[in-house]
Amino acid sequence: MKTFHCDRCGSLVFFENTQCLKCGGALGFLPDAMDVATLEQRNDQLWQPIAPAGVQTYRQCANATQHQVCNWLVPKDNPNPLCEACALNQLIPDLTVAGNQDRWHKLEVAKRRVLYTLKDLRIPPGPTAARKQAPVLTFSFLADAGTGPKVMTGHNNGVITINIVEADDAVREQRRVSLNEAYRTLLGHLRHEVAHYYWLLLIEGSPHMDPCCKLFGDPSSDYAAALKTYYQNGPPADWRQRFITAYASAHPAEDWAETFAHYLHIHDMVETAAGFGLSLKPKHPAAPSMSTDLKRVELNSRSFDDVVAAWFPLTYALNELNRGMGLPDVYPFVLSDRALDKLRFVHHVVQQSQQA
Repeated sequence: MKTFHCDRCGSLVFFENTQCLKCGGALGFLPDAMDVATLEQRNDQLWQPIAPAGVQTYRQCANATQHQVCNWLVPKDNPNPLCEACALNQLIPDLTVAGNQDRWHKLEVAKRRVLYTLKDLRIPPGPTAARKQAPVLTFSFLADAGTGPKVMTGHNNGVITINIVEADDAVREQRRVSLNEAYRTLLGHLRHEVAHYYWLLLIEGSPHMDPCCKLFGDPSSDYAAALKTYYQNGPPADWRQRFITAYASAHPAEDWAETFAHYLHIHDMVETAAGFGLSLKPKHPAAPSMSTDLKRVELNSRSFDDVVAAWFPLTYALNELNRGMGLPDVYPFVLSDRALDKLRFVHHVVQQSQQA
């Protein structure tokens, strides 16, 4: 995402911050302005951004005042006590259980990053003119309960359910290794499940359906049987030539979800790099293929090839920097021509679906 700065002292601040670490100024995210603002308190409930002058006043989200898990603000005239991100929650964890508030906070941080990207792409989390009857995107963050059925992370008709045990780093890493996944994060989970929702919203029953099926396959094929085969036998030997991840090979619906999730990964990382003014100009024989000026990339241009041309050098640099710290690659994937065709299609659908 773009870079943010304190309006009082000019210091760099971050999307999740509630206070400037240099001057101590209170901070909050303004969804309508897509900006982290430095705030002045007007009374017990109202806050006003110090810049630009004359903007409206806001209230803190109830999940900030009661649970300290949110930094998004609510316009004072909005009767909903929750911000637009928290208002999408159907269910939250039982906060009387030790550790659940911290797990929920981690999930909220990831969820708000996903929602920021969706807002930046101008694809709404709810009905569109073309899909007036579509459900609103909502979230349920749940825990396993005793000997009852396990909570399954997934999407169903607009509701994204996440088992909050995924917020425990040790559990999530154990599952990543046991399932032989190159990448498993809360942000990745949410982007993947959100992608299933956007199949429902942007593809199903639309003019995009036929070309999508030609590229990804028939989504009506037996899903349960396909997953059973995948978990028993693993991906096909040539999956790297046809799919963006191994799991994408399990079923066309998962191929779409993995590809859309990676599209969100790429959009967010390129925008962040551009916000920091990054340019790459290595001095070695491969320099032409490793050079890029991220500031010049137009994320919402009609050409996805320009984004890809910037993305590859960025991943090379980021992966090598991580290796220098003994950490896993930031982006441990290789994009085949077929995977790029699918990403390019997602970009086209997003472009066609954007709202003013």
